[in-house]
Amino acid sequence: MLKGFGKFIMRGNVIDLAVAVVIGAAFGTVVNALVKDFLTPLIAAIFGKPDFSAIAFEINHSRFAIGDLINALISFLLIAAAIYFFIIVPMNAITERFRPWTDEEPPKLKECPECLSEIPADAKRCKFCTVTLPAIAGAT
Repeated sequence: MLKGFGKFIMRGNVIDLAVAVVIGAAFGTVVNALVKDFLTPLIAAIFGKPDFSAIAFEINHSRFAIGDLINALISFLLIAAAIYFFIIVPMNAITERFRPWTDEEPPKLKECPECLSEIPADAKRCKFCTVTLPAIAGAT
């Protein structure tokens, strides 16, 4: 029983998942700090202190504190915006910059009349069925 547990723990995907959870938690701390220490004060400097926790209403003596929900939604939107604009957009730009460029056009293809396979347009013989292809008028 313990031998099977050891095999389970040492499988690659379990260790990868554990590393991903740890890195994700650390990354979450960085993003939360960015939102809390940079974006929220920036919004407060522009629009005033955004605190909706006091907003509530009552129905049949039950209190609904929707202000906390509004605060959570604003926090979620700020975190999503921070991830998009400070992580995703720069990473996409870096990836695009280092992507290998090819100026070549994809080769033009034609269909073999015998086996209906796609072959290069300039081919004189089909590479699949080896039939000799008829000469195309105007081709070199």
